[in-house]
Amino acid sequence: MPDDVFTYSSDKPELVSGSAQPQDQDVEILSLRPERLGDYVGQNEVVETLKIAIEAAKQRGEPIDHVLLHGPPGLGKTTLAHIIANEMRGKLTVTSGPALEKGGDLIGILTHLEDGDILFIDEIHRMPKTVEEFMYPAMEDFAVDFVFDKGVHARTHRYRLKRFTLVGATTRVGLLSAPLRDRFGIFRSLDFYSENDLVKIVKRSAVLLRVKVERQGAEELAQRSRGTPRIVNRLLKRVRDYTQVRADGVISKTSVSEALKLEGVDDKGLTDLDRRYLNTIIKFYRGGPVGIEAIAATLQEENDTLVDIVEPYLLKIGFITRTSSGRKTSEAAYRHLGVAVQEKIFR
Repeated sequence: MPDDVFTYSSDKPELVSGSAQPQDQDVEILSLRPERLGDYVGQNEVVETLKIAIEAAKQRGEPIDHVLLHGPPGLGKTTLAHIIANEMRGKLTVTSGPALEKGGDLIGILTHLEDGDILFIDEIHRMPKTVEEFMYPAMEDFAVDFVFDKGVHARTHRYRLKRFTLVGATTRVGLLSAPLRDRFGIFRSLDFYSENDLVKIVKRSAVLLRVKVERQGAEELAQRSRGTPRIVNRLLKRVRDYTQVRADGVISKTSVSEALKLEGVDDKGLTDLDRRYLNTIIKFYRGGPVGIEAIAATLQEENDTLVDIVEPYLLKIGFITRTSSGRKTSEAAYRHLGVAVQEKIFR
């Protein structure tokens, strides 16, 4: 066996969508999540901040400060919430902003939390305003205020809560209200992963999945995964299936290329939706600038899908730019798609 081979013991989804998919709840995928900060790959500054905060909280015998994690989908916000709960030895309760439709929904959750428990709210920016207002005293004073009766007979009762920690995750921090944002003691932003960190994740995941991967195969997977751990794990599973059936069971650069060609993922990690997005701006709107509403209408996609899933990576690799008048494609996008550059756009 070559020296550069790592040996490990033994309806098509949107593979590179940054949003959570049903297959992400498979036991196999959930088992790939690290359970301790020491096993977490990448986001070094975030990890170091949490290590210090957790250790300090343990020494004082207090819950850790409320934590707000911001960044594109799939970068590990949910995983960090699980890790915080594990490190603090607290019970984790998971919900999401859209699921909390009424104040009673949130109060029911808050009143069942014990000392040191962790409440994780994903997509916290989508929490209704009426529900959000219950969070202010809960986060600040560990209490919720009930209002009985109405009009001149109205009276309030303050219910004391156990000291808990709120971990909020959002992909669009600008939509959070200032009063809610300011009540978080720890506010950290997660960025796209480097290829080196993604290679480490591939190696670790391959161990847990009991597959073999060559060094060049791991690097090829990292290059095509859009800087996102969630996506690299999805791609790894698809390539594993391909090599099991069509190759010798070892994930190589060639098998990665062949498997992902079938999935429509190119060498930059772009999917059919990414390419349609770029082609829409180039062919329908002469390279831009064009508003996101017009692009979404042409593609018949939701605005949020394009803003949250498609655009962050295209902005990162310099294929599009956002201007005051709309989105524009760059010369690099033209070259990648093999489209002749319209010189007037880049003058």
